[in-house]
Amino acid sequence: MALEFEVLPERLAIARLAPESATPAWARGAFVTVSRTAQELSVICAQQHVPADVVQERERIAFGIVGVVPMTTVGLLASLCGALAAARVPVFVVSTYDTDWLLVQAAHFAAARAALEELGHSFRGTPPQ
Repeated sequence: MALEFEVLPERLAIARLAPESATPAWARGAFVTVSRTAQELSVICAQQHVPADVVQERERIAFGIVGVVPMTTVGLLASLCGALAAARVPVFVVSTYDTDWLLVQAAHFAAARAALEELGHSFRGTPPQ
């Protein structure tokens, strides 16, 4: 099954805060996700909004599967992540109710795209500069 991926137009940061932290006001942009566990509060958002003193990984490009991925789907992420692993591309995955998003370092985007296009997938949009 060939998939189409949408590339987000902004670079993202993956930030880590203390587990008791409130969701920060700087968590904004076209793509925002907040996850809390007993160990941490993770925030993914446009990197330009994340303060420099916050623990973070920057320069991430996100691309998501266009359309709805049924929650009964088996093996899709394994296939995508397997192709990226074979291309030696580290990936951070975020799943939403409707679909899955893959975040890769900007320096690895071309390799990620090539690996997934080799499987027959396509991309729309261009990564931010």
